[in-house]
Amino acid sequence: MEKILVTGAVGQIGSELTMALRERFGSNNVVAGGRKTKPSPELRDSGPFEIVDCTDAAAVAKTVEKHKIDAIYHLAAILSAVAEANPQLAWKVNIDGLYNVLEVAREHKCAVFVPSSIGAFGPSTPPDGTPQDTIQRPNTMYGVTKVAGELLCDYYHKRFGVDTRGVRYPGIISNVTLPGGGTTDYAVEIFYEAIKQGKYTCCLKAGTKLDMMYMPDAIKAAIDLMEADPARLKHRNAFNVTAMSFDPEEIAAEVKKLVPNFTMTYDVDPVRQAIADSWPNYMDDGAAREEWGWNPEYDLTTMAKDMIEVLSKKLA
Repeated sequence: MEKILVTGAVGQIGSELTMALRERFGSNNVVAGGRKTKPSPELRDSGPFEIVDCTDAAAVAKTVEKHKIDAIYHLAAILSAVAEANPQLAWKVNIDGLYNVLEVAREHKCAVFVPSSIGAFGPSTPPDGTPQDTIQRPNTMYGVTKVAGELLCDYYHKRFGVDTRGVRYPGIISNVTLPGGGTTDYAVEIFYEAIKQGKYTCCLKAGTKLDMMYMPDAIKAAIDLMEADPARLKHRNAFNVTAMSFDPEEIAAEVKKLVPNFTMTYDVDPVRQAIADSWPNYMDDGAAREEWGWNPEYDLTTMAKDMIEVLSKKLA
């Protein structure tokens, strides 16, 4: 049975991915790794948990050796808005941390999943139907680390034979874990505030179209890619994946269908707006569909309905 380590397991994606992997492979076969000493009770009690700081190579290696890890889902990262506020920390975690994980994987023959992001693109990238292979000149530290990470993963596969795989995630929407400082966080916050206050103030301006994905599809993408036949993978790292593309008005309209008294105003955050303006409106994920059968299950309407249903019970 495969033994898996999830770094960043207390984060937005990591916490839910860990639980999904435990359900699929058995709780004792999936180690949650995080820097926080107090993970959620569900994460702590459902399987092994280790304090793992990816910037400490020895700590990563110790955990891999202790649990005889075969595959690492490396989710530990500093997200876009936080990275702009502290670019030095973003480099340390997103690049130095990734290098440590890849070195441990090389030494211990582990497969590695590393998510990239729409942040790997920049203002000179074609914004509509952004191709799988295209110009990548991001103007944020987050984007710089994601492009460098994609190249580093490709290098470790070609040079050392490490089984590296990854996707370029769009904004992720979850009803379980709150986001942690990303530019697309508004697409999660809007549901919480609609239920609690009946209103929301959006940090991005009207008409700011961005790719998005519901968490169940984000988890599905990671697991499906890691289980894909390697012979079919022409790209391996940083596949474009998407499920929906919308602007603030469109998601607000869907929320209003479900919360009729909902209203939305705007107070634009210039930092997040500048980041969003440098990202694609929507990506072409044809390579992922062709090479490993990517097919999302949620669109804007079905995602919004599920978010409202789940959060209405959660926040009652």
